[in-house]
Amino acid sequence: MRTDRVNTIDYNAMSDDDFRRMVRDWISANYPAEIRNPPRRLGIEPTRPWYESLSQQGWLTPGWPQEFGGMGLTAGKQLIMMEEMENYGCARLPDSGITMLGPLLIRYGTDEQKARFLPAIQSGEHIWCQGYSEPNAGSDLAGLRTEAVLDGDHWVVNGQKIWTTMATEANWIFVLVRTDRETKPQAGISFLLVDMNTSGVEVRPIENLERHAEFCEVFFSDVRVPKENLVGEVNQGWGMAKALLGFERIFLGSPKQSTNALVRLERLARHVGIWNDPVFQDRYVTLAMDLECHTALYESFADQLKQGKALGPDVSMLKVFQSELYQRISELAISVAGERSGTLEPFTENGDLHPAGLFIQSRPTTIYGGTNEVQRNILAKHVLGLGG
Repeated sequence: MRTDRVNTIDYNAMSDDDFRRMVRDWISANYPAEIRNPPRRLGIEPTRPWYESLSQQGWLTPGWPQEFGGMGLTAGKQLIMMEEMENYGCARLPDSGITMLGPLLIRYGTDEQKARFLPAIQSGEHIWCQGYSEPNAGSDLAGLRTEAVLDGDHWVVNGQKIWTTMATEANWIFVLVRTDRETKPQAGISFLLVDMNTSGVEVRPIENLERHAEFCEVFFSDVRVPKENLVGEVNQGWGMAKALLGFERIFLGSPKQSTNALVRLERLARHVGIWNDPVFQDRYVTLAMDLECHTALYESFADQLKQGKALGPDVSMLKVFQSELYQRISELAISVAGERSGTLEPFTENGDLHPAGLFIQSRPTTIYGGTNEVQRNILAKHVLGLGG
């Protein structure tokens, strides 16, 4: 399926309430019931009907300009759409091409790159993953070693990427590569687009604690990439890479995970008969109050976006608070479930109760998207003015 649909509706002219109501009603009428509130991240095949519905509606890429098939939404309207999808329990799509690569190509890509890659993202023909982190270059991404050397009309790529989310689902990968070893680390990095079916690309799934292979290693052995697949200028990839991470900060700080976890904790407590236990209630109310505080903080940053303001480094607070609260809720759920917390599958009598899955899914949240230690360093240096 390909789509060249161009939106002509000015969604930004709608009031926030009207826009929210429209989005909510459309999701309710069109979202596949069988993948609502999935217990884990889904791949492209289970979510493809939803992907195609959004594409046909012209809603797959809300932040892209309308001329490229997007909705042209302001940041505030994008947040409303994200919130409504989260509230309904929509599965997250394999969205690296939608949220990361597409906006980057629109800003930095050539006309030929836009014409080739943007429609293929819209149609689902190209599913992308992100090739950033390496075994010794995760939080210190500037230390990456994967190298690309120009040989005639091709870049020859050698190296390894790790924690490449959903790489088994993707047929393309955008990769940060080192193209100059003589300059300072950040200045010698370039941005390449690589067809994962190219000879020399190998994907090795990494099985997580739930025995699912969401994360992967990707190896590059003399992979020849056409030089026209370089985005932007040689050695200018670092700035583009940082630009991709801007909206991610508030996305990762959304109260969604903790909100859903707290709802499931209540259902679990009622199911095992301790909902009215005063000790449990004390712990539950503490978590609920923490969630209210976090939600208020999140809404303050969301309001900044709705007013067209740029987010400062203090937005790192959201990711720290949300991820650690999510983990505390999941830890209480494990305690409440007792011996039944040892199964990797939901309760047979109630598939919505899955304390072990909740616990396992909460573990990496303090690591991905920039570890909480890194986020605290950002806050210390750029907000509190600590350090040299």
